[in-house]
Amino acid sequence: MTDRKAELAANLAQVEQRIVSACAAAGRKREEVTLIVVTKTYPASDVRILHQLGVRHVAENRDQDAAPKVTACADLSLTWHFVGQLQTNKVRSVTSYADVVQSVDRAKLVTALSAAAVRGERELGCLIQVALDAESGERGERGGVAPDGVEELAAAVDAAPGLRLDGLMTVAPLAGEYAGRQRAAFDRLMEISSRLRAGHPAANMVSAGMSGDLEDAVAAGATHVRVGTAVLGVRPRLG
Repeated sequence: MTDRKAELAANLAQVEQRIVSACAAAGRKREEVTLIVVTKTYPASDVRILHQLGVRHVAENRDQDAAPKVTACADLSLTWHFVGQLQTNKVRSVTSYADVVQSVDRAKLVTALSAAAVRGERELGCLIQVALDAESGERGERGGVAPDGVEELAAAVDAAPGLRLDGLMTVAPLAGEYAGRQRAAFDRLMEISSRLRAGHPAANMVSAGMSGDLEDAVAAGATHVRVGTAVLGVRPRLG
């Protein structure tokens, strides 16, 4: 086993134990929570090692990093999630490889994703990114739609050809009433999810929690956690 593979295996085992413990504390089954490893800024060689170690969900946040990495790993069975703020000029590229876009936060983006998905003859999973630090009608500091805009945007995704409404995503806010209160933020996201599922029962994916707060996300009911640094460590940025 190479040094890097041993390092990633040890880190993965620690993260797995954290998820197992968080699920036990919340009275949840381990299989209710999917680990997505955020491979942004890390090379394709790490993705290949992660696949060898059993990881099947990976995430990227910049198309210029993701596109060549996906090509280099095309022979692997992986589900690719795009989690970064997405500009419409990158939509065609992202739609060619992403299985799920977790950062849908405006109608213009829905229109562009739909057109690209139809053109590519693909079905693209979409999560509405909820900004818990945004006022009505505004976008969040790190992207996302204000809570009162979720239903309208979800309806647009649900009606758009080539798109599938999978659920919600959030990033714990750095400002506003939920700053430093990750559990409260994730509880709020679950409330919004419950309302969404009343009208869209299949939109049951809730992506929340990262390396520092995955336990809070699991406790609140998240179905997916996005972990980067705790698995891959701190490494220089690509490019």
